[in-house]
Amino acid sequence: MSTLTYIIGCPLFAALVLALVPSTFAVVMRGVAIFATAISAVLALVMFLNFDAGYVGFQCQQQIGWVKSLGISYHVGVDGINVGLVLMGAIVAFAAACLSREIKTREKEFYILLLLMTGGILGAFASLDLFFFYFFHELALVPTFIMIGVWGRGERKNYATFQITLYLSIGALIALVGLIALYVQAGAKSFDIPVLITHLQRQPISETGQKFIFPLLLFGFGILVSLWPFHTWAPLGYGAAPAPTAMLHAGVLKKFGLYGLIRVAVPMLPHAAQSWMQILAWLCLGNLLYCGWVAMRQRDFNWLVGYSSVAHMGFVFLGIATLSQVGITGAVLVMVAHGFLAALAFGLNGYIYQQTGTLDLDRLGGLLRPLPFIGGALLMAAFAGCGLPGFANFAGEATVFFGAWKVFPMVTVLACWGALIIGAVYMLRAIRSLLHGPLATEGVALKDATNPWVRLPFVVLIVSLLAFGFFPRLLTDKIKSPVERIVAASVVPGSVPVASFAQNSK
Repeated sequence: MSTLTYIIGCPLFAALVLALVPSTFAVVMRGVAIFATAISAVLALVMFLNFDAGYVGFQCQQQIGWVKSLGISYHVGVDGINVGLVLMGAIVAFAAACLSREIKTREKEFYILLLLMTGGILGAFASLDLFFFYFFHELALVPTFIMIGVWGRGERKNYATFQITLYLSIGALIALVGLIALYVQAGAKSFDIPVLITHLQRQPISETGQKFIFPLLLFGFGILVSLWPFHTWAPLGYGAAPAPTAMLHAGVLKKFGLYGLIRVAVPMLPHAAQSWMQILAWLCLGNLLYCGWVAMRQRDFNWLVGYSSVAHMGFVFLGIATLSQVGITGAVLVMVAHGFLAALAFGLNGYIYQQTGTLDLDRLGGLLRPLPFIGGALLMAAFAGCGLPGFANFAGEATVFFGAWKVFPMVTVLACWGALIIGAVYMLRAIRSLLHGPLATEGVALKDATNPWVRLPFVVLIVSLLAFGFFPRLLTDKIKSPVERIVAASVVPGSVPVASFAQNSK
């Protein structure tokens, strides 16, 4: 049995076990959730370290036929593109389980949903079958709605639940229509992704068919990722979500749409991809600039981090839009880095909210003195969000800019301004309001994270950011081979490459 099956199966099996545990055993439920996610994280780390960067193809594969008449099978495997995403997802899930002590009511249901969400996330990134690729995503998405509605916070949590359910359901439905159309038009009678790619390289879908299917996938996946202008659900949803849910969704699940574009849409629909990349490059400025400006106006720190998360998605869209080796490599690196950063930021938000009862920047201040560890971790998260060298975010964003400069120079200049100026302004202003100045919570007993077990999830996330920041080749060497194949598959004989089109349109 593949290591991936154990990585996916541990949280799902733990959820089944918790269904049999009496609801009064809260300590047992928490322990099972942490233990199961820890096993998945350790197995993912071992798989990542043993990954052979020189091997061409998928590793840790397992395939079991299911509906043979339709070509559906349980097929999992990793290459350089998703091996880092699986590792990141498993680590974030472990951190989220450790930081779930804020949940005091209906713990059994919460931990079951958390484990289902974790298994769905890991399954979505590991699946090489379109059916299970979509199924696992839905398995992870449905618990998100329930967790916000039941354990969310704030007066607008019900409205947030309604909006995020509406947006993400519509996005998932549009993407489903696109995937079904892709399966029908391909005519390969298989949902297997490697088989579909090989078949479509020999017998590509007509240009008319590609121009119909690609926008469905682009905007369906785009809504799931909060592509501007379909982004408004994200800050509201994350502001109302409990910290573990926000960590998993913003940090990991939101990357599903980006991964779908790279794994499915671009290599299978190359002609349409070439024609849409110019539009995608300009749309990403809505994320980088507009959402950055809106973040500057926020006085609720959770909303600020939510808009910052949406803004960072612009880097990934820009890297994908280049359809180049360097650009897509940077996009994958940003996806992994942002997963750790978003989880760290929302985890710290949850801790501060538990201690102070608010995230209103006007009511907070001077927290660095009573909360030195949490304040120091928050400084690290802010520096990573600003793209400071040494963090994985800098390595990914710089690589995206190098890849985009030759293709979209004007977009790159504007994106750099958004990243270097706007991002630094709203992050540093928030840090000044939160950590410095007079203590604004006089009379409130604030307790720092002094217990090593309380510090552990924050330390793990920070170490992950620094590890991929100082040693990005841990991931980029693995990414190189599969990205080369995707870039080669995206080139259509006789068509105008994205770089030439962008230069001629100036």
